[in-house]
Amino acid sequence: MTITALEPLGRDAPSVDDFTALVRTITADPGATPGDVRVEPVDYPIGTPSTEALLRLFGTATTTSGEVVDWSCFIKKFQSARHWIYVDMVPEGFREAFIQNLPWELEIAVHRSTIADVLPEGMRLPNAYRIDVYDDDRGTLWMENVVQEPGPWPMERFERAGYLLGRLSARRQPHLVEPLLPRGNVTTPGVGLRYYTGGRVQMAALPTIANPETWKHPLLAAAVCNLGDHGLRDDLLDLGERLPAVLDALDALPQCYQHGDASPQNLLVAKDKPDEFVVIDWGFDCPQAIGFDLGQLLVGLAHAGELAPEALPMVHKVIFKAFLKGLAEEGMQVTEEQVLYGYLGSLCARATFTALPLEEITRMGGGATLQLFEERVQLTRTLVDLVSPVV
Repeated sequence: MTITALEPLGRDAPSVDDFTALVRTITADPGATPGDVRVEPVDYPIGTPSTEALLRLFGTATTTSGEVVDWSCFIKKFQSARHWIYVDMVPEGFREAFIQNLPWELEIAVHRSTIADVLPEGMRLPNAYRIDVYDDDRGTLWMENVVQEPGPWPMERFERAGYLLGRLSARRQPHLVEPLLPRGNVTTPGVGLRYYTGGRVQMAALPTIANPETWKHPLLAAAVCNLGDHGLRDDLLDLGERLPAVLDALDALPQCYQHGDASPQNLLVAKDKPDEFVVIDWGFDCPQAIGFDLGQLLVGLAHAGELAPEALPMVHKVIFKAFLKGLAEEGMQVTEEQVLYGYLGSLCARATFTALPLEEITRMGGGATLQLFEERVQLTRTLVDLVSPVV
């Protein structure tokens, strides 16, 4: 028997006994009695094939002392990419490799690992209340619903994030830790970034950028004209020719297991706790060049349209200096030049060629605006100018 209000959860809908146990875990009251409950889908675009659904539970409970309290829970459903609704769009010859190289159970492995003992003070995982794993390559994580601090990130928060990511990277050198999810060739330096760039960048983005027809798209052509950046295509193609050498250079640098997707969207700041980050959505669970995490920290909000591209040079200076400080405090011996190349070389490979809204060019009736294209052209130019002198 399940509770009717929980039926939208499908097979994840808990029995009455399991639901009672869940509420008692969330409220930390072994005698709590569940009251009302509702399921709400999360209004956030799902961008990864391994995420099936995002939902929240909101409910009430009567505590042992008789007080009625509110509680909430965040539910994230995971799936193998073989269940992704768009998997047939992946070329058949690459499909199985695509499925195998997207570790859908990574975040579950995070919560089953000892990573919480490695996180520096000021970083923590969200509380995990329940984990379900099914035999059809699907799973569900029931965890803390973090109510976030409102408003944009101040520069001091970027600085603190860079510092703590530096400390985390130093603590996760390959001789100190193992992968969170051991598998295949995951211990090979840079294997994750090479797989990503080999597909999304070298097979998709760069050919699209090279195609003159791309730049005749009305919105892209107007954005380039309005901003006077007629050299952007050539600069991107020049940078693309350097990409293989950049990847080789990254693999030769000191390596660390890092967060892997350390955008501000994955470093949650709980309300009334502005100096603490609740760390979610780990990625690239393999050794990466030192400084790798700074790329997503820099570009994440700008890519989402929540930070002006012209702010990035200042953010860049602040997070780089803070990251170096974090490394030094943990005693990791690397040069400033090594960290800078690891940071900007990784940013070049991962984000620079995909900052333009190329998917909107091939999508009919996508609803894109000239403002979006102008913002992304500015963002792309900012990234090109930032990485080109270094790589």
